[in-house]
Amino acid sequence: MSQLRAAITSLGLHVPERVVTNADLAKYVDTNDEWIRTRTGICERHVVEPGTPTSVIAAKAAQDCLERRGIAPSEVDLIIVATVTPDMFFPATACLVQEKIGATKAWGFDISGACSGFVYAFTMGAQFILTGAHKKVLVIGADVMTSILDYQDRTTCVLFGDAAGAVLLEPATDGSGMLDFAHEVDGTGAPFLYMPGGGSLHPPTHETVDQKLHSLRQDGAHVFKYAVRKFAESAAGLLARNGFTGDDLDIFLPHQANIRIINAAQERMGIPDSKVVKNIDRYGNTTAATIPLAMGTALDEGRLKAGNLAMMAAVGAGFTVGTALVRWTGFEWS
Repeated sequence: MSQLRAAITSLGLHVPERVVTNADLAKYVDTNDEWIRTRTGICERHVVEPGTPTSVIAAKAAQDCLERRGIAPSEVDLIIVATVTPDMFFPATACLVQEKIGATKAWGFDISGACSGFVYAFTMGAQFILTGAHKKVLVIGADVMTSILDYQDRTTCVLFGDAAGAVLLEPATDGSGMLDFAHEVDGTGAPFLYMPGGGSLHPPTHETVDQKLHSLRQDGAHVFKYAVRKFAESAAGLLARNGFTGDDLDIFLPHQANIRIINAAQERMGIPDSKVVKNIDRYGNTTAATIPLAMGTALDEGRLKAGNLAMMAAVGAGFTVGTALVRWTGFEWS
């Protein structure tokens, strides 16, 4: 019998209907379509209707995932939600999702790993499968990034969109599933991508609101350099540790932060366009949702098939770095 692994047996997505184009943003911030496209690769992004919390879109992605698999929510053992935009500090968004989808036998918790959050949650969920503790683990990456943007800061407000993606993890002995992962954090990167207000350091006050401390802040140049280097280093190192090279990789599922970051990392790794998923033009940076959205794009394009060697890779605030190597499971997608 083959080694027990945690395999992705279903995928569910939720992308809000409302679309905001670069031209729309140019109406109220000093920017234009050409500036955004050339610097980020983004043409449009989807955003939730005002007042829609993360738990709502996360639950919709979860329901889509379970319906595609044909199982009831009551069969789920564990729910892990990766997000930096929880509905509230507590209870965890996983608790709210559990109630919304009716997963009456599941427990759950949240992970705050920023753009690496989904990869962290995926590998953590896999451990519960590998130990035999659980048979069905729901891993969700969801963020309503528009809830923490300053729409007077043209360097950040143009980058992000809202979305959610969910995968179901189940035991597999057919060779498919997670092969290995490599994660790291570098806390010296904290000042370069963060939201200063709202926590114990800067609790909410009139002053913190006036100073816009509850909005995302970023040093784009520093983040860019770190992300390009770490994307390539982490991915190449994980491949080598498992006896693979870039030639063996069938599909690369990078975090969709900026098209220039993806292209630069791809060039360093020597991976052709045919193996790299890029959909940032349609969605922008949806933080924890980008990698499941990339899976959906690869499936839509017929580029992700049973037996394929796939790699997820992300760099996020913290700094966090997350990379996972997966032998893809075959399941119906339409």
